[in-house]
Amino acid sequence: MQIDPQNFLQDLGLVAQAKADIANSMVVIVDSLEEAEKINQNKSGKLELEREIEDLKKASSNLKQGVFRLLVLGDMKRGKSTFLNALIGENILPSDVNPCTAILTVLRYGTQKKVTVYFNNDEPEEIDFKIFKTRYTIDPAEAKRLEQEKKLAFPHVSHAIVEYPLSLLEKGIEIVDSPGLNDTEARNELSLGYINNCHAILFVLRATQPCTLGERRYLENYIKDRGVTVFFLINAWDQVKESLIDPDDPEELAEAEFKLHRVFKSNLAEYCRVEDRDLYEERVFPVCSLMALRKRIKDSNASLEGTGFPEFLGALDIFLTQERAIAELRQAKTLTKQTQIRVKEAVERRIPLLESDIDQLKEKIASVAPEFELLNEICQDFQQEIKRIGKEKSAAIADSFGDFVINLGNTFETDFMRYQPSLNFLDFLSSGKREIFERELTKAFEQYVNDKLAEWSRGAEKEMESAFAKLSQIATIYGGNYTEVTNQITEKLTGQKIPRFSRLDSEDNSPSWAKWAAGIFSLARGNLAGVAMAGAGFDWKNIMLNFVTVYGVGTVITAITGLVLGPIGFALLGLGIGVFQADQARKELVKVARKELVKHLPKIAEEQSPKVATAIAECFEAYEREISTRMNEDIQFRQAELDNLLQQKQAVEIDRGVEIARIEQLEQKVSQESAKIENLYQSFAQAIGS
Repeated sequence: MQIDPQNFLQDLGLVAQAKADIANSMVVIVDSLEEAEKINQNKSGKLELEREIEDLKKASSNLKQGVFRLLVLGDMKRGKSTFLNALIGENILPSDVNPCTAILTVLRYGTQKKVTVYFNNDEPEEIDFKIFKTRYTIDPAEAKRLEQEKKLAFPHVSHAIVEYPLSLLEKGIEIVDSPGLNDTEARNELSLGYINNCHAILFVLRATQPCTLGERRYLENYIKDRGVTVFFLINAWDQVKESLIDPDDPEELAEAEFKLHRVFKSNLAEYCRVEDRDLYEERVFPVCSLMALRKRIKDSNASLEGTGFPEFLGALDIFLTQERAIAELRQAKTLTKQTQIRVKEAVERRIPLLESDIDQLKEKIASVAPEFELLNEICQDFQQEIKRIGKEKSAAIADSFGDFVINLGNTFETDFMRYQPSLNFLDFLSSGKREIFERELTKAFEQYVNDKLAEWSRGAEKEMESAFAKLSQIATIYGGNYTEVTNQITEKLTGQKIPRFSRLDSEDNSPSWAKWAAGIFSLARGNLAGVAMAGAGFDWKNIMLNFVTVYGVGTVITAITGLVLGPIGFALLGLGIGVFQADQARKELVKVARKELVKHLPKIAEEQSPKVATAIAECFEAYEREISTRMNEDIQFRQAELDNLLQQKQAVEIDRGVEIARIEQLEQKVSQESAKIENLYQSFAQAIGS
């Protein structure tokens, strides 16, 4: 699919309008419910719809404020700024300045151009755009020094927000521009923190520098198997022709491009697979950013044919509008339908109960006490299932981490050879050069440990995904059992038989807590990486990232490096000058390093594994806390609904006819808006061709 920038903007406009319309209808429902509950309090009693009101408020707010957040990654000197300027359609990001941008920058829509810098422990500061670019960029020498010292250029700065009145941004695109990948590990971790909070990654490479070791390492550690969509932009494709001996020879150009495509495919294909689907053609695009930018500056409606942008925009359009937007709007529709069903059930229970006198009502409420006990038992049983699975997984993943640490020694000699720096080992014997040698060796060792940890963490994430997928299935089963009991309560109270629904109808008729637990809808704005996390409406990936990386696994790099490299120096000094001959010296270094490594691995595994267990357990505990809150609230609200009616009957004279007309009007209003949202969703799906 090819699409020009104007059609891309039109499709984004359709998404923005659909979100606004659906959010507005959700607000109408919220307002109607809040007003009705205020009146109910002094009439026949509240229907206890607080959870529905709260969830709808959050969901409508998310839709109104929601954007498509794109994270732009790439090494320095790949033309990221030029690409972004071409995508935006205006030359606002300097592409000729020093490439060492030192902080993450978020570009979003604003009526006036301005920059705000946010600090970790201070008030934000609004500054001039030119001052911002000068103050928060660093020269290559400074960047190199900071990398060696493992420091951030501006550790007190969180990020910057650049606001600009551009059509692309106004239609709901937000762009996160990151520092280059060829950076300190600390700064790379900042980028990793944004990966889970973005809809897609735009990874910029350069045709004349196909897939460097640093780029492949970054993709392997931070992108592979993370469940995030990545578009690869091979920039400066037009320079392939310029590099030929005869740029006008079509056969030479075709051969050069064919070879280049083959190189990129061999390096990128594994990052373009989703389950068993090969999406390479839909995810990798050669682009000529400078050519596209020049065309758009001269004429914003100019054809970009031949620049690669129409093909890229076509794929991005499908992803954002037909995949992401549909998923988000479907969640809103599902949540609204759930509220409509809950209101309908509450009204249908209330009407026959209004006919009962106080004694009859007390008798009916007492008759459903066993069913409420069953609801509590279902709640407790599901909680125990979560605890059981959480305990099993935290222990299993912690054990796998311990095994991983111990096994580092088994493959160290093979694995570490490719990380060793290209240094003269005689430098180690020179006191003047020893510091440089040790610094480079430390960096190489840290890269080795970091890569191995990344490999382990991908396996741990798969274990977590499997666990939450299982919990999703369990939640659906418990939700069905729960609904059967609530139907029994309604039948006892009203004397009316309720039709039983098949499992196929469970999404509409299961309780809201079960939908949340099964991942059918999510109210957490932080979790944007997937359409909906398998088995959870909350962001377990970020919980795992924060705890495992910061408190658990992240400390292993320092622990291993410090314990192993310290004694290596003394060992190398004792080897004698004769061994410091290239290959032999490297082999001796690896042997000495392995000897020191295996001494300390058992202790490191023993100390760090409990931290990993704590991190994993926290994910399940957070899930269980939210589930428990939602289930207990549902039970309490159902009981309170009956108690409210009884209290009002004892306190005031209720005009049954007026009250029935009022609550039926509420149900009708909610049903109308729910149907409106369904129509808006279907119309949008047809408009964007899904």
